[in-house]
Amino acid sequence: VADLAPVSLGVVFDMGFAVGPQVPATVKTVPEFLEWCKAHPTNANFGSPAPGSVPHFVGELIGRAGKVDLRHVGFRGSQPAILDMMGGQIAAVSAPVGEFLPHLSGGKVRLLATSGAARNKFVPGTPTLVEQGLKDLVFGEWFAFYLPGKAAPDVVQKAHAAVRAALADKDVVSGLAAMGLEAQSSSPAELAALLKADTEKWGPLVKAIGFTAES
Repeated sequence: VADLAPVSLGVVFDMGFAVGPQVPATVKTVPEFLEWCKAHPTNANFGSPAPGSVPHFVGELIGRAGKVDLRHVGFRGSQPAILDMMGGQIAAVSAPVGEFLPHLSGGKVRLLATSGAARNKFVPGTPTLVEQGLKDLVFGEWFAFYLPGKAAPDVVQKAHAAVRAALADKDVVSGLAAMGLEAQSSSPAELAALLKADTEKWGPLVKAIGFTAES
């Protein structure tokens, strides 16, 4: 925290949990997927963009909620994971909602749930995890702008004003929306509070999952 000076929030987005051809078409919800995993433990797995990423932890927590040993397969990015799922190499993928958008019309990717408190604006027909009975699983992620921790206050304020103006531009908003990202600015103080809150939220969860940087 001391190494960075918060400038502004940039975008917010939800996680999605999807299944591919390896999972029968009769499986339409996350609870049904977890029941299928119990019946087919050798296929009980999911991919994510990277070990230690938010999608990784969301998938782990979904498995724990359903009392299923849902094995994690880490990839170098969401698209390689999704392509392996579409090819039947893995059962499911946890990744940002926007990563699934280009594949939903083809039928090989079935988005079962999103992770926000409310339905995601880009896939409003997909229910949240909470709607499916996983009441404590509400997670969002964000990207933000920072400067080096020793940046002068006037430089931070100038950067904040520029970022805020850019995030209000219609072309920027629509360009981000095409990737499932919702433009959202904040004050430096609001961004600092968000980072603090997320650190306090995720710290115990990561510890409970047992993940370390060496895992």
